[in-house]
Amino acid sequence: MANKIYLSSPHMSEEGYELNYVKEAFQTNWISPLGPNVDEFEKAFAIKIGTKSAVALSSGTASIHMALKAAGVGRGDIVFCSSLTFSATANPIIYQNAIPVFIDSDLETWNMCPLALEEAFQKYPNAKAVLVVHLYGLSANLDRIMEICDKYKVPLIEDAAESLGTFYKGKHTGTFGDYGIFSFNGNKIITTSGGGMLVSNNEERIKKVKFWSTQSKDPARFYQHSELGFNYRMSNVVAGIGRGQLQVLDQRIQKKKFIFEYYTRELSGLDGIEFMPINDWNEPNYWLSCITLNSKVKPLDLIEALENENIEARHVWKPMHMQPFYKNYDYVGNDISEKLFDRGVCLPSDTKMTDEDIGRVVDTIKRLWIK
Repeated sequence: MANKIYLSSPHMSEEGYELNYVKEAFQTNWISPLGPNVDEFEKAFAIKIGTKSAVALSSGTASIHMALKAAGVGRGDIVFCSSLTFSATANPIIYQNAIPVFIDSDLETWNMCPLALEEAFQKYPNAKAVLVVHLYGLSANLDRIMEICDKYKVPLIEDAAESLGTFYKGKHTGTFGDYGIFSFNGNKIITTSGGGMLVSNNEERIKKVKFWSTQSKDPARFYQHSELGFNYRMSNVVAGIGRGQLQVLDQRIQKKKFIFEYYTRELSGLDGIEFMPINDWNEPNYWLSCITLNSKVKPLDLIEALENENIEARHVWKPMHMQPFYKNYDYVGNDISEKLFDRGVCLPSDTKMTDEDIGRVVDTIKRLWIK
């Protein structure tokens, strides 16, 4: 069996940046949560994406949870949330005892449809927040979405878990809304093995999140808690990996783009294949190269053909409004997200792939069209 080709797996730097920071943590015994690596990772990350403040947390999910809490979302509040996403986007809404209303995508961005969002506000004018996702590294239509949020005076939270390094009109995604969140899960463009980051230009709210996420320990000589706390802070060891990974982010984006362009060059001629939309105002990080199929070849056919060659591929996210847990929550849209799920495939986009590996993927796909 040929070597395994992964969808997107951890890729440590060849220079060993991560190991150096981790060794430093061991040598100085900064093993427990917090420490110099956490502080420096937060500072470097905020500088890299151009925001005033950042807090390193245990996961992207925790970051969304804290963003919702910081935005004042609580019991019974309506939160508009992209439907085409992973469950980690929506679950924290439930953690806060709030009510998700799922918003459809549009074909121009694959992300939250501004028309559907406007329709949702007509139905729920007192909604508390908007939670928009930048899917697969593609930016949502932020100008239009921010205009709607401003009109209804609600905070915007950007789930940029998949879009670190993506630019919208020259500015990093995750820095437009009131809060932006990022993920460093093992499959993301850079990883800390697990972890997340919450950013905002509101430094006071980030300071409050640091308090909440460190068990809400009051400044007393003994353990005292006046508010509900959470054990959400990133460890100093994990943050060391993040510091090293941040140094190779630009390299990873370049390789992801190379992979996408290789696929588009080799596969665009096949009948019924369309690639995810790349707009003039969007400079994506190409986290995953995704296609839709409108041919005799169905997504499962392609996924199984690749699987038989020891190559990993996946369906596009199943929309939240189609998930068993969320089926009874409201949804606004025209079923674009369902169509993308029915027709979409995420192709291997691992930055450790060689040209030979990418060629194996392409050859396997082409064989399906000549059967």
